[in-house]
Amino acid sequence: MCSINTHKKIDSRLCGECIELKDGFAKIQLNTIPQMQADERGLIHGGFIFGLADYACMLAVNHPNVVLASSSVKFLKPVRIGDTMICEAVVNKIDGKKHFVSAFVKVKEEIVFEGDFLCIVPSKHVLDM
Repeated sequence: MCSINTHKKIDSRLCGECIELKDGFAKIQLNTIPQMQADERGLIHGGFIFGLADYACMLAVNHPNVVLASSSVKFLKPVRIGDTMICEAVVNKIDGKKHFVSAFVKVKEEIVFEGDFLCIVPSKHVLDM
């Protein structure tokens, strides 16, 4: 069971469902659906792949106020309708409010996306600043 402390209103159909969560680590699964396709051939839009990785990073930090500050990512292989994506995110370093997180997304055993994310944990919600 995942004890989620952040991003509780996320729609799991669009960003994934937590399948493993522990301190500094999250594993999220996202089943692709027709609403994610970019064209008639069934190519999944990269924004959904990125959204999965972003959400996994948020859960790896798992603080109510965590937000994404920046990222450096690579899309390595295409994803198609019907594919199931699994993302793993790991907090590599914490420096004050900064959390440096790496994530990769796999379809079956192939890595289709990887990235480094800088997540920030402000003292209060960003909409209250």
